[in-house]
Amino acid sequence: MSACVPTRTSDSDRTDEPTAAARKAHSPPPGPGRRFRIAGADLSASIAVFLIALPLSLGIALATGAPLESGLVAAAVGGLVAGLLGGAPLQVSGPAAGLTVVTAELIQRYGWRTTCAITVMAGIAQLGLGCLRVARTALAVSPAVVHGMLAGIGITIAVAQLHIVLGGTPESAVLDNLAALPAQLANVQPAALAVSALTLTVLFAWPRVPGRVGRVTRKVPAALIAVTSATAVTALFGLTLPEVDLPSWSSHALAGLPDGPVLGIAAAVLTTTLVCSVQSLLGAVAADKLAAGRPDLPPRMRRSNLDRELLSQGASNIVSGSLGGLPVAGVAVRTTANINAGAVSGNSAMLHGVWVVAATLLLVPVLELIPLAALAALVMAVGIQMVSLNHIRSVTRHREVLVYVVTTLGVVVFGVLQGVGLGVAVAVGVALHRLARTRITHEEDPHGVHHVRVRGQLTFLAVPRLSRFLHQVPQGADAVVELDGSFMDHAAFEALQGWQKSHTTQGGKVELTGRSGARIAEPASTAHTCCRPWTPWRNHHCDRPHTAAPETAAETRTETAAPRRGGHQLASGISAFQRDTAPLVRGELARLAREGQKPTQLFLTCADSRLVTSMITSSGPGDLFVVRNVGNLVPLPGAESGDDSVAAAIEYAVDVLEVQSITVCGHSGCGAMQALLSSPPTGGALTPLKRWLRHGNPSLERLADKELPWARLAGRAPADTVEQLCLTNVVQQLEHLRAHESVARALERGALELHGMYFHVGEAQAYLLEEADPVFGQVAATTFDDSSVSGAARA
Repeated sequence: MSACVPTRTSDSDRTDEPTAAARKAHSPPPGPGRRFRIAGADLSASIAVFLIALPLSLGIALATGAPLESGLVAAAVGGLVAGLLGGAPLQVSGPAAGLTVVTAELIQRYGWRTTCAITVMAGIAQLGLGCLRVARTALAVSPAVVHGMLAGIGITIAVAQLHIVLGGTPESAVLDNLAALPAQLANVQPAALAVSALTLTVLFAWPRVPGRVGRVTRKVPAALIAVTSATAVTALFGLTLPEVDLPSWSSHALAGLPDGPVLGIAAAVLTTTLVCSVQSLLGAVAADKLAAGRPDLPPRMRRSNLDRELLSQGASNIVSGSLGGLPVAGVAVRTTANINAGAVSGNSAMLHGVWVVAATLLLVPVLELIPLAALAALVMAVGIQMVSLNHIRSVTRHREVLVYVVTTLGVVVFGVLQGVGLGVAVAVGVALHRLARTRITHEEDPHGVHHVRVRGQLTFLAVPRLSRFLHQVPQGADAVVELDGSFMDHAAFEALQGWQKSHTTQGGKVELTGRSGARIAEPASTAHTCCRPWTPWRNHHCDRPHTAAPETAAETRTETAAPRRGGHQLASGISAFQRDTAPLVRGELARLAREGQKPTQLFLTCADSRLVTSMITSSGPGDLFVVRNVGNLVPLPGAESGDDSVAAAIEYAVDVLEVQSITVCGHSGCGAMQALLSSPPTGGALTPLKRWLRHGNPSLERLADKELPWARLAGRAPADTVEQLCLTNVVQQLEHLRAHESVARALERGALELHGMYFHVGEAQAYLLEEADPVFGQVAATTFDDSSVSGAARA
């Protein structure tokens, strides 16, 4: 797709650069929002996240066997770099528990400096994946595999940290840790166990303090209180325990050249890239779900750009590895705390990184008082929580327990990469088994109707059994074929269709239904046989008999005098809705009736019958608040003969329904625009239509203004003056929208977005208006996120 420069095709000399007036029409309103400033909500949220990140970063570094300061480096880089560049503004990145096992294994095998180099190379790989825009591919991984991977990592972490909690030292492999556990239990150090028990008690009890006191105490993170309590008790009673040791930054180890076998290093880079990317991308999706419950957030903060997020994670890992830090990924605990604390932008994540830097420079004497047993207990609790009961219930409900268990055991026994590989292989096997497994039964009811029930997906593998059961139905008998599956391949379709035709030819009747009994296809003898099942909205011209052209004047007069069967069409359409559509949407409409409407968008368009809003926007009940009028006009507030119905709808949508966007949609061949061009409504006695069209006069004036560039479609100029006016009218009505008080207030708060749209009826093609220039960009038939809408117009 390509968008042409916005110029006007005329004899006058014009520049290709859009004027300031045109840019002003589609720019955010001027105000203090353009200056960089930090909201108070971001400041308080950053402090809450910092208080969680500080002890966890030290604990994760301890669990991996890396220098403790490397966790602080990763936390600072994750906040500053990922917070600045990230595509998930509310996600907080840093050293993640999910990377503990991978990093610990790399340090054991290659040493710390080579591990840092592997982190840098993993970041470069993430940059490459982000440039290829494959971030959403990570979402194709089965959730059972991801949950199983996290559970396996959690078990490994918990078993290793249990040794430190008991006063010992963990082994490098989880099986070795399990084997050494009986000996460790026989040699427990009471002081380490007591401090760890205190840490765990405070950690789990702090969020459960009841009443008004609990509401106040919960504002302080439980992890900070737990570690602080353990440190205070250790100092108060003079317990002799290993404590945090932060060496001088002058002796801090940075990344070195990779030292090891090429295949081993490559596998390490692949594993680190996989775990970092999947955890960060799934964390971004989870952050979007949490942000959706925050109506105070502007729309751009509720939707992540996953490709940009992957690029920012790659940059963070390059910087962190180069500076001797742990691998960086999105951290669910910190992200949840950030959103719940009221963060409104990515500034909170950046500020948390600033606080980490300040702590590493100013609080070293305080940090060195923390006993390692307290950090180990904290990380062990995180590992236990990674084995989520909610995840187990979810995979059980979706019958993917086998995938979950195999992945978990594979990660524990063999490692992360091998465990994930086993999980993916089992997930593919389960999917193929479900696809190939089809259960078919045949029975006859007391009324002589034969029921053939098909459970599962219909593929070529099931065709022999399907044919055998279908031919058990006697010739001429009534039959109902009940299909309970979401997929039917070509071979199964041909077999079913061939048997249906053969059976009906021999006098039998066949009805295809879903499991609920809703009809899938009507018998060939019913009405509307010329209409395809994929066009249920299409005008049923087949209701009218197709006759040859009249040969005489009498025949012509008779045909002309025949009444239009509008009443029959209405009744027929309602009947078809009640029979075919109502059973499918009744549940959703019942929910909307209970909860009320909560549309996200006001869609203002023309009353033209060819514009089916739900079809061109792929929307359903409750999605759009639609206002339609002749010419998709928005009267200016207080205009002469102003129409209050449009202004009332705008006010209701913005102030009461709190829609997040308003779209003005024009279309090709608009009769209102043709009327404006042919006979502009000025002066004299005006009909109601012409009085209404006077609100389109500013669009005519804009079209005639030679100082303004004409709006253009992507890749071509408008076909004629009518199409040019249709495009110009969309631009002008967006200006009128900004003049409405409720819209202006919402725009100033950043709670509302305005969009221009043009639908070419003959091409069935939608175009979106470029934000800064009067250029309409073609929307391709592809999947895109919010960030790619304007990109589609610019491409």
